Amino acid sequence: MPVSFDDYLVVGISSRALFNLEDANNVFEQDGLEAYRDYQLSHENEILEPGTGFTLVQNLLSINTITNKKLVEVIVMSRNSAETSLRIIHSLDHYGLDINRMAMSGGETISRYLDAFGVDLFLSCNEDDVNQAINSGFAAGLVYNTDRIYDQPADQIRIAFDADAVLFSPESERIFKQKGLDAFVENELVNEDVALKKGPLAKFLFCLSNLQQNTKDLHLIRTAIVTSRDKNTGKRVLKTLRKWNIDVDEVFFLQGAGKTEVLKSFGANIFFDDQDIHGLGASQVVPSARVPYKKGQEPK
Repeated sequence: MPVSFDDYLVVGISSRALFNLEDANNVFEQDGLEAYRDYQLSHENEILEPGTGFTLVQNLLSINTITNKKLVEVIVMSRNSAETSLRIIHSLDHYGLDINRMAMSGGETISRYLDAFGVDLFLSCNEDDVNQAINSGFAAGLVYNTDRIYDQPADQIRIAFDADAVLFSPESERIFKQKGLDAFVENELVNEDVALKKGPLAKFLFCLSNLQQNTKDLHLIRTAIVTSRDKNTGKRVLKTLRKWNIDVDEVFFLQGAGKTEVLKSFGANIFFDDQDIHGLGASQVVPSARVPYKKGQEPK
């Protein structure tokens, strides 16, 4: 019988999001595919340094070890060809990452394979792949690739989300951008008891919540919402989560204040936001990813 992914949290991550491949990527962008191939082959036995998503993956995989049960599956999804992927395989083995499934598309878009692998979350540094994933209905984030070494807790997975256009649909944000703050506040107060529609990462939150419940005695996962809403417009967020039967451990209503220091204090393994103004700043202190808008849903 083929192995089913239905009972796992499945995370697909690109090789560039997992490892620091910026030198090789610069060769590709400057000199083309053939030079990239030669570079990878000549460095084949050199172990790659951890990338932005490394600690998140490492901590997620530790759930399987701690529980002695397969609950998380991580798949490396790379645009590399088969012959240039040995360096990635050597690096996986070096770090002892229990990752055995790979998708190597030889330069073609990787997003077409998300359904085949049952991916619940896709992380990549390739904007085209992430956009295609979002447009196809998959939870996905465009990882901010930095050279920073983050100081992150190794005993718990901590994941933080923005609210509008990430966990929830961008409808309320569209009102804010089109009509201003007063109209946004009025809309949220009038519709306080109307649940917000699900956004691009809502399904992932449900999967994460299920995993959290399955391991609740071990306290392995902690979640947070960090939003620019204030406490009054935040009531709709809380009531929506209640209707979804989702418990989020921490919620921060910042009323437009910066998010960076809160995220640093929370110690997020990754933070998801829809705007560079928040995500890029956050990436200076915690691993972060931007969640693109689905085509046709961009607030204007």
